[in-house]
Amino acid sequence: MNESPTVVTRRSEESILSTNKVLKNTYLLLSMTLIFSAIMAAVSIQLNFPPIHWAIQLGGMIGLLMLTNVFKNSAMGLVCVFAFTGFLGLTAGPTINAYLTFFSNGAELVMTAAGGTGVIFLALSGYVLTTRKDFSFMGGFLFVGLIVMVVASLANIFFQVAALQLALSAASILLFSGYILYDTSRIIHGGETNYIMATITLFLDIYIMFMNLLHLLGALSGDD
Repeated sequence: MNESPTVVTRRSEESILSTNKVLKNTYLLLSMTLIFSAIMAAVSIQLNFPPIHWAIQLGGMIGLLMLTNVFKNSAMGLVCVFAFTGFLGLTAGPTINAYLTFFSNGAELVMTAAGGTGVIFLALSGYVLTTRKDFSFMGGFLFVGLIVMVVASLANIFFQVAALQLALSAASILLFSGYILYDTSRIIHGGETNYIMATITLFLDIYIMFMNLLHLLGALSGDD
């Protein structure tokens, strides 16, 4: 039995309202977590925290991410989001501090990387929100690219090839630009209905892009 046009219209309106609510909550929480992460990075810099071993950082990220996923449908999920983003801010602090300390234009590099990341995110996210274009077709390609990036990054930890690290940073910026399109598209087309997990994915896109853009700018600055 076919549904009446009124029922179909009502369901369509409910779907749009639900999507708008997820969008609103996601961008509100994303703004708050970015500010909190920046504060934790500033605390890390102020207290001169030592660099954290990559394995510990990776383990902490995965553990907190899994914990967030478990509690994503409860208020505890919000606590987990701030724990996750705060942890990334703390671990980013020593890296940012190194640029501020060892580069004569370190503050400029950090601000340029932050500003550039913000412009890229707003432009790409705004494009998807304005055009409502569906970028779900990029999912498979982006996932393969991510696997390649992870394997190459792990290999470079042991080989320490400067040229490869530079190439990886440039590729990461392109890859996570694609992820911003993809993740934003998933929210507006109903692929992601949980604003906590939507916030996590967009935060990671921004965080990884910022760190790689900072490295790229530092490498190209010519300041030894």
